[in-house]
Amino acid sequence: MRLTIFLLAFAFGLAGADLNTLTPEEKKAGFELLFNGHDLAGWDGDPGLWSVQDGLIVGSSDNHPFQVNTFLVYKKRQFANFVLRADIKLRNHNSGIQFRSELYPGPGWIVAGYQADASDVGDHSAWGNLYEERGRERKLMKTQDEGWQKAKPVLHMGDWNSYEIFANGKRIRLTFNGVVTIDTEDAKSASGVIALQMHAGQPMRVEFRNLRIQVLP
Repeated sequence: MRLTIFLLAFAFGLAGADLNTLTPEEKKAGFELLFNGHDLAGWDGDPGLWSVQDGLIVGSSDNHPFQVNTFLVYKKRQFANFVLRADIKLRNHNSGIQFRSELYPGPGWIVAGYQADASDVGDHSAWGNLYEERGRERKLMKTQDEGWQKAKPVLHMGDWNSYEIFANGKRIRLTFNGVVTIDTEDAKSASGVIALQMHAGQPMRVEFRNLRIQVLP
């Protein structure tokens, strides 16, 4: 019994050690962490909505309703050409990862720009989609659900999913759980902030981990 408990604790320890760290390959490629796994240093958002729990960035509106889409914004710098990797777990409703985006001045942490979308609404979900917040919405894609149709077969509903966002010049490519869902070109924004979304509406919860970025020349 003691041996079993020890082995389980050891296994969980190894899993925890891998959280919010870079692999040797990522270190060699020049990736850097955007989230330290302990606090929201370098990020800015509504403290009533965003927190760090067990090494995860958690956005929850269960006890804090809001009226306008709001964001947790990485404030240390803006990014132009890069590979961004992150894991996201959505309990319900709608979220996403903003990139090359613009932070509006004033209260509310409002952001506009490109988004790797995430939503759980059955057949009309948006995982894998490229969306423009406060802009062209789904019109950047060939169809209204181009990304979702490719993401649907590999979606881990209610569990962790991985996004890789490649942005280099005009080219934008989204890879969801290893499947390329969007590969397109768009020149509206060449640089901007990275941010995490909480969508207005029903109470929701979203979690993020392993946010890391490789800046491209």
